[in-house]
Amino acid sequence: MVSVKVASFVAAVALFASAAQTVQRAHAADLPQLPPVYAPPIEEYVAAGWYLRGDIGMSNQRVKSLDNLLFTSAVTVVQKDFDSAPLFGLGFGYQFNHWFRADVTGEYRGKANFHGLDIVQNGGVTRTNEYRGSKSEWLVLANVYADLGTWYGFTPFVGAGIGAAQVTISNFLDVNTMQPAVAYADTASKWNFAWAVHAGVSYKVNSQLSLEFAYRYVNLGDGISGDIIRSDGVNEFNNPMNFNKITSHDLKLGVRWLLDAPVERGPVLLPPLRSRG
Repeated sequence: MVSVKVASFVAAVALFASAAQTVQRAHAADLPQLPPVYAPPIEEYVAAGWYLRGDIGMSNQRVKSLDNLLFTSAVTVVQKDFDSAPLFGLGFGYQFNHWFRADVTGEYRGKANFHGLDIVQNGGVTRTNEYRGSKSEWLVLANVYADLGTWYGFTPFVGAGIGAAQVTISNFLDVNTMQPAVAYADTASKWNFAWAVHAGVSYKVNSQLSLEFAYRYVNLGDGISGDIIRSDGVNEFNNPMNFNKITSHDLKLGVRWLLDAPVERGPVLLPPLRSRG
């Protein structure tokens, strides 16, 4: 008797399940079928790639000291100033990821006028020497930068660079205003080890173009004039003027162009949507 009741119960459960599936299929067939949904194209920006750069700016230069073979303790240099001068640079680099990049730059730094003055007190007699001239450089640097994150397209960064600078002193004059007398020196150039530190902010115009505003401190090494010769041709010593430890505080505007174009994916097919019964 028990086995007959169990068999009847199992048969009833199976019949109910079959009926439920039939009703579910009929209900699904009555639902409207929505078309597939397409998402718009997704543009993926390349985080790495080669780029070109260009820079313009202005220099604000200093020299730590002047030195000459004929200087004695009686000589006091009271002025040694450079005017500001323009600078122009080109370079290429590689963006490794969103945080790190490196580049090599070559730069011409235009002629900056020099104004110098010393006072000589010897045997109770005071006289002065006025110095005039100009200075220019070629500067080559290998630089690395850390990009510190991006907010609304703006990316602050810091960096450092090392390289070499060719410092050229030209049109040098030594005018003794008390005697009076004039001496002059030929143009001379000197190569030095150079280094720099950078800080600034860039703005991403689009996936390839970025603009930069940057500050840079650069140590250019030393400069030297040609041999200083009196205007009457007398030259008893080889005595060029030495410009020791030339530095500059630069302000620059730059542009970077990423050579790798952004990758664009096609439309994304999403599964059709269905309403719930």
